[in-house]
Formats: sequence, structure tokens, C-alpha cells
Amino acid sequence: MAPRAGTAESSTTARIVLLALAAGQFLMALDSSVMNVSIATVAEDVGTTVTGVQGAITAYTLVMAMFMIPGGKVGALIGRKRAFMIGCVIYGCGSLTTALAPNLPVLLLGWSFLEGLGAALIMPAIVALVASNFVTERRPAAYGLVAAAGAVAIAVGPLIGGVATTYFSWRWVFAGEVVVVLGIVVLARRITDAPVGERPRIDLVGAVLSALGLGIFVYGVLRSAEWGWFRPKPDAPSWLGVSLVVWLMLAGLLLVWLFLRWEARMVERRREPLVDPGMLHNKQLTGGLTMFFFQYLVQMGVFFVVPLYLSVALGLSALATGARILPLSVTLLAAAVLIPRFLPDVSPRRVVRLGTLALLAGAVALMAALDADAGAEIVTIPLLLIGLGMGALASQLGSVTVSAMPEAQSAEVGGVQNAVTNLGASIGTALAGSIMIASLTTSFLTSVDQNPAIPAEAKSRATVELESGAPFLSDAQLKAALAEAGTPREVTQAALDANTDARIDGLRAALAILAFTALLAMFFTSRIPKTQPRSKNL
Repeated sequence: MAPRAGTAESSTTARIVLLALAAGQFLMALDSSVMNVSIATVAEDVGTTVTGVQGAITAYTLVMAMFMIPGGKVGALIGRKRAFMIGCVIYGCGSLTTALAPNLPVLLLGWSFLEGLGAALIMPAIVALVASNFVTERRPAAYGLVAAAGAVAIAVGPLIGGVATTYFSWRWVFAGEVVVVLGIVVLARRITDAPVGERPRIDLVGAVLSALGLGIFVYGVLRSAEWGWFRPKPDAPSWLGVSLVVWLMLAGLLLVWLFLRWEARMVERRREPLVDPGMLHNKQLTGGLTMFFFQYLVQMGVFFVVPLYLSVALGLSALATGARILPLSVTLLAAAVLIPRFLPDVSPRRVVRLGTLALLAGAVALMAALDADAGAEIVTIPLLLIGLGMGALASQLGSVTVSAMPEAQSAEVGGVQNAVTNLGASIGTALAGSIMIASLTTSFLTSVDQNPAIPAEAKSRATVELESGAPFLSDAQLKAALAEAGTPREVTQAALDANTDARIDGLRAALAILAFTALLAMFFTSRIPKTQPRSKNL
């Protein structure tokens, strides 16, 4: 083995390497969370609609999902450090293009395509570079900090976006990313790369199959809120009476199956596969990947639900919303840093189980605390618990997955790992959103139907108009819409009361499905090893 870990472990160099990798992970997670609070402003500035900007966010997720596995293989072929540096340059060019974008097509080019492509090179390389720069015993702490940086970016993103949009411009966020990228490139010179070895040709057929399979599946998931999961919503595309979402997900799974069959064939012919299917027979690896999937599903579902409660139900500003989410970052960082430092020999399985229990407890506590008369303070304790759970998982899972395979395959593991986390994040957001809207709609229509103050004609019209789902509206937004429609005062008040209760019901339903998912994850923790990985190759 090259003299890599011992050198990188020496104090200052190790800190610089970790700072560069954590900053890269921070940037990858920052964009979407920042832009979620600035969508309307961005749409106005580039001359498009809110739907157009949401489409750009969707496209960014799709590009990452499609190229994550090929991106991991590129790192194995040209070197992880080189792939990381090239990814940073592409990402920086995308950020600069986005900052200067005059219209939606340029925004799509910079943000969705270039940044997505850069992220697909950077994220698998980060996983591999931690493995090549830190000895096995120190990797849980390193992976914990890197993963925590990404989660913190999601937590503070609304605050950063709120400050930039309120006092400056959303464009300064992307301009700032260019500066951060330049800093990362300078720091990355201290990163030690692992030897590459021979460089066979990349499996193009496998790359196409994996990109199409993951891309089509994720696209179907992302369209679920608009088209419906199974039963198609009014005017939504369908086939044989079933929502197109189902068919897209099935087509994606079929292509992923074909991809795995093709890779197995490549191995049989002694050719270099994009991903060795034999990896998936490793119990430790699949256990780590499964827990990554559940972690990101619950994590992104929470980051979808909580800001909605704070900003829409309570009417807090983007700044106040971001400030209320910050407590999560405290326990997240504390768990990610302190568990590996003070409990280096703790059982990974025990930490993962306790972390998953903390996620479950946080979701249940928040669901129980939600009330129409509750204030913003009720999210603090649940978010502290959820942050603790996320930090505990972050402190173990990266090391679990990478240590399951030889270090030569760490870039491939990184590609698969990030593809799985993208799937979990997409499904978590879509699932929480669709359950919330379905419950909100049912609750609202039931309240309206049972209210004698609302005329029968208005009830019938509401049932028809909300057939595809009721929007998640603040009281101010609903009041303005009803005033514009000339609705009588008593009907307006009844609708506002129904909307208040329905919002809480919708949020509770979303949290219930996230809590159920966290409980389901407990059944898969047995695949996590009981002992910390030890250095075998040093």
C-alpha cells in the first residue's frame, strides 16, 4: 500500500484534508436547501415560473442520480483525487453559470447539468479519499464529520438562503460557492491519492443501463406528488388506468436488474465491470447501504415537513425558520464527532440502533407535539433527538460500507452508496409530501362537509376543485384567495378553521410515515457489524 494514511494522519495535514472533503460534501448538499426558500425570487429573476425552478431542482437530482455510479468508476480509473479536482472545477463552472444566469435554459445548464455532473464525480471520490487518507481506526470520525457537513448544509441552507435573498441576492450564494470551490482546490493539494493501477476501458453499456435505470426510477418518484403514486390525478398521464409513476419506477427497476445481469456477465468474461455484483453479496456492505437508504429517507422527509410547519403553518420568515432548525445541527455535530472520539471501540450495531431509535423518538415526539395552537418552540426537543440520531448514524455507516470491501473498490462503493442515498432522499421527500397532501385534502374536505355554515354548492365545488389534492397554504394565502373569489365572511372563517386543522393532520400523517420507516429500519440493523473495523492493509 502507498504511504498515504500515515502521512495524512499527521495533525495539520489531516485537518486540511478533512476540511477539504467536508467542504466538498457541504457544497453538494447546500444548493437545494438554499434554493427552497428562494424559488419565487429566482423564478422572477430568470423570467420563468415557480414550476420552472422546481423543474431545475428536479433535474439537478436526476443528473446526480444518473451519473453517480459511473462517477465512482471514473475515480477508480483516473484517480480519486483527480476525479475530485475535476468534479470541483465542473461544479465551480456550474455555480458561476448559475450566478450569472439570465434565463431558465442557462440556469438549467449551470445548476442542473454542470453542478449535477460535478457532484457525481465529487461525492464518490470523497468516500474513497477518506479511505485513502485515514487509517481504519480513524475513519468513523472522518466519515462522521464529512456526513455531518452535508446534513448541516441542509439544516442551515434555509438560513443562508433567507439572508442572501432578503439582504443581497440569491445569486451571491452561487458566487460564494465559486469562492469555496477555489478554496477546496487549493486545500486538496494536500490530499493523498491511492494508487490507481491498470486503467481498463469503462463499461459504457453498464454506464448507460445504470444511468437510465436510476434516472427513470428517480424521475418517477419525483413526479409522484404531481401525478399520483398509483391512482392518476386529474389530467395526469396514465397507462391501463395506473399512474405513470408506477410504470416509470418499474421500468427503472427493470433496467437496474438488466444492469446487474450485464455486470455479472462482464465478470464471467473476466472484463472490468462498472460495479462488481458480487459486492451486493457482502452482508456488511448491504447492511450499511440499507441503513443509508433509511437514514436519508427519514432525514429528507423531516427537512421537508419541519420547514413547512414553521414557514407556512406558523408564518415564520426564512431567517426565523432557519434559526429554529439550527438546534438539530448541534446534536448532529456532537454525535458525529464525539462518539468516534470517546467511544472508538463501541459496537457500530449498537450505535446505529440507538441512532435509529433517536430518529424514531424525534419523529414521534414532533408528531405528538403538533397542535393548531402550538408555537415554534415545540420543534426544539424533537429536532435535538433527530440530530442526535443522524449524527450517530453518520459516525458509523461510512466506515461500515467502505471497510466491507477492499480499498481498491472504495470508489465503486462510493458511487453505489451515493446512488442509494439519492434514492432515499428522493423517496423520503416525495413520500412525506404525498402523504401530507392526501391527509390534508381528506381532513379539509371532511371539515368543510360537516360545517353547516358552508353552502352545499361551495362544498360540491371544493370537492371537485381539490380532487387532485389541496395545496398547503398559509392562512394569509387562503384568506387572499377567498377574498379574491368574493367568498362571504362566515364561509371564509369556516375555511380558515378547516385549513388550520387540516394542515396539522397532514403534517402528522407525514411524520407518522417517517416514524414507521424509522421503525422498519430497526429490522435491518442486524446486518451492521458488532465490532469496529480494524486495519488489515496497513
